[in-house]
Amino acid sequence: MRALLGVYDKTGIVEFARGLVELGWELVSTGGTYATISSAGIPVRQVEEITGSPEMLDGRVKTLHPVVHGGILARRDLASHREALAKHGIGTIDLVCCNLYPFVATVTKPGVTFEEGIENIDIGGPTMLRAAAKNHNDVLVVVDPAGYGDMLERVRTNTADSTYRKRLAWKAFAHVAAYDSAVSEWLWDGGEPAPSLTVPMTLSQGLRYGENPHQSAAFYVDASLVERGLGGIATAVQHHGKEMSYNNYLDADAAWNCVNEFPGPTCVVVKHTNPCGVATREDLLEAYRLAVQGDATSAFGGIVAFNRVVDDVLARELREFRSPNDGTTRMFYEIVVAPGYTDAGLEILKGKSKDLRILEALPRAKGGRSLRQVGGGWLVQDADDLGPEDVELNVVTNASPTPEQLEDLKFAWRCVKHVKSNAITVVKDCRLLGMGSGQPNRVKSAEIATEKAGDEVRGAVMASDAFFPFAWGDAVERACEAGVAAIIHPGGSMRDQDGIDCCNQYGVAMVLTGHRHFRH
Repeated sequence: MRALLGVYDKTGIVEFARGLVELGWELVSTGGTYATISSAGIPVRQVEEITGSPEMLDGRVKTLHPVVHGGILARRDLASHREALAKHGIGTIDLVCCNLYPFVATVTKPGVTFEEGIENIDIGGPTMLRAAAKNHNDVLVVVDPAGYGDMLERVRTNTADSTYRKRLAWKAFAHVAAYDSAVSEWLWDGGEPAPSLTVPMTLSQGLRYGENPHQSAAFYVDASLVERGLGGIATAVQHHGKEMSYNNYLDADAAWNCVNEFPGPTCVVVKHTNPCGVATREDLLEAYRLAVQGDATSAFGGIVAFNRVVDDVLARELREFRSPNDGTTRMFYEIVVAPGYTDAGLEILKGKSKDLRILEALPRAKGGRSLRQVGGGWLVQDADDLGPEDVELNVVTNASPTPEQLEDLKFAWRCVKHVKSNAITVVKDCRLLGMGSGQPNRVKSAEIATEKAGDEVRGAVMASDAFFPFAWGDAVERACEAGVAAIIHPGGSMRDQDGIDCCNQYGVAMVLTGHRHFRH
């Protein structure tokens, strides 16, 4: 039996090669893989020994040869194939172990040239993998070092049955498909939507059920984004707690994306993907307390996210904090997510509940795309990375916001970006006092937000995710009557002036962003 080994990732390849030799296999290898195996004292032949042709074109041509592909593709059950091999002096290749050049890692490096990208497009590797996968009844194919041990055991025990071989073939084709999709996306010059789009996804875990118990579900990682460092919750490490559910992932993603909007130490509390509590303070402990107080009823059973490391003091507060509503009920959370935990902080949090999910995540980098399924298709858009620092804020009223109010307006606009439309947020002193979300009309959202803010609405600021189509007797006037001191919204309505006139009458400042943050 003969195995052909040619891998970029050398993890475990020496042990795998040694195991095959101990089982009586002959090894053939290429380039760096040959050097790695032979330097470990393991008998291995170079590919050119069996092809009679040297590597050429700076390594572009190594395994692209009839002796290699004839040995892989020949069906052992067909006499005509066996006769062809004998006629041309070709021996069979019964196992192909291959993984590919790190194309994505190369083309995402700063300053990489187009020529470097082209040279990191693997040709021989995918060709061998496809050939071996096609002929999987006769050829074993492995692309992942994690599968080496199982393959050695199955070869040793002669248990590499048809089901196992078919699964290996599927994995090889999936590996090549993901690789090719990354290359095709990179080659598309942009400017307009690509004529076709393939999104490589890798199963992370099966889920107990979906949004409801009667729906089956699973969680897949978008490999194209993760390899670019855009993973966010997809690459989070779970330190403790029950298995994540479908809804847990949605809520955790909403909380993590929101908390990473804020430059200062911030806590965000999310319930059903909407932020119900947000606060920024130099003291993260105080930020947590204020975030919960924003809507303690909704915070119970929610998700708490921080954009700074959780230490033992904060962890103890999370474990013991009582509801501000009655002062006795200990707050319950489904998930805590943060960029890190001190050792002591993590141990304290683990003691809160055996079910509490504790996630450690990397901030989601700007860029990437957003995909959303509709019946029979997908909607694709750029990620909404726009923040208040990226736009020009235009004061359009007689009154101008104070420096403190301007900071609150920016804070409110960061919050409203993550609230479902129609979205209204009310903020004071960099703390979310109330929000209205998902209402069929903006007036109702404004009513809910100001009602939640209570007496604190006086002197607060308000943000809207889209323009106000009316002013008098509508959301703008009601906000002014409630005591809001400043309003920020995109503008763009034919009746913007009505809103400006209303604010001028009440002495309220209005700021236009020129950009909206719809979140349907």
